[in-house]
Amino acid sequence: MSDLRYSIALTMLPEIGPIGARKLLSVFGTPEKIFNSEVDALIAVDGIGINRAKNIKEFSSWNEIENKIKSLEKNCIKAVGFDESLYPELLRETGDAPVVLYIKGDIHPQDRYSIAIVGSRKPTHYGTSVAENISEELASMGFTIVSGMARGIDALSHKGALRAGCRTLAVLGSGLDVPYPPENKGLMDKISNSGCVISEFPPGTPPDKENFPRRNRLISGLSLGTLVIEATSDSGSLITAKYALEQGREVFAVPGNITSPTSEGTNELIKKGAILTRKAEDIVRELAPVLKGFIRSRDKPKIEVTEEEGRLCNLLSGEPKQIDIISRESNLPTSKVLGILLGLELKGAVKQTTGKRFYLA
Repeated sequence: MSDLRYSIALTMLPEIGPIGARKLLSVFGTPEKIFNSEVDALIAVDGIGINRAKNIKEFSSWNEIENKIKSLEKNCIKAVGFDESLYPELLRETGDAPVVLYIKGDIHPQDRYSIAIVGSRKPTHYGTSVAENISEELASMGFTIVSGMARGIDALSHKGALRAGCRTLAVLGSGLDVPYPPENKGLMDKISNSGCVISEFPPGTPPDKENFPRRNRLISGLSLGTLVIEATSDSGSLITAKYALEQGREVFAVPGNITSPTSEGTNELIKKGAILTRKAEDIVRELAPVLKGFIRSRDKPKIEVTEEEGRLCNLLSGEPKQIDIISRESNLPTSKVLGILLGLELKGAVKQTTGKRFYLA
């Protein structure tokens, strides 16, 4: 408990962020030794100086820390220090990893094989379909899916992993006792039961706007690569992609309609060198050198279709098509087409969206 108190105190020091804290730890070894060191020894550390050294020696918010520890216990939240074995290996490799992580759930060694998926808060049907399919495919191959539990692509990606019965990690921009957005509280509970919810912010921290860009570096830092699915030109997802590049991780992007504002950011990423991604295999192929036989084989049942069903499938794509258009292009009555499409839906080959529009699953 003593080590935890000093670790939390280290995160509360003014003007000493994760990089400064890591420098201090590299010199003194433990958080407790930092606070027990003399001013002259602290000043000798690169980047510390007299004012920061005084802040360390004059730190007095120990009662506040005791309250934080009680809140951790009350909310079943674990605090994991930078040097503990539970600390995520990939994140530890980044230059500004937090010295303390707060978690609900468990971090497993196989979470090293993680892919971050981020994107629009208000995705189009196309973005929704892509996020659902790719997240489920990657999870089925054994990857852990990392995202930020936000509305839209983030939530869809977590759900895709959960649907596959696999692991997913959610990184919050608030304390773990302040789920954000609040409507995703149920999703957060499911993630913590079959994966982990993570934050560098202690309990009680509200979801302030400035927390989210900072949170994004953890999403990319936990992952071998970051996939962006639909992003406007000023999307926060592009911040995550920027962090991924700075951390030496791969950036993947799904191309979109050139006239759609929600694809401006992703198309620009591809133009700048991000790996164009249409399916999970594109990501696996790029990461093959670091996977070393990790991928699980995924036995997807083969769908048998009749000649009539095959004709309709050939008229469909990933974009929803209205029933009247399908009927006209197939030269079949609408009632007949609906019957065939129902059969294809039951086989899992076709999905239906609002307004009797159909697309390939």
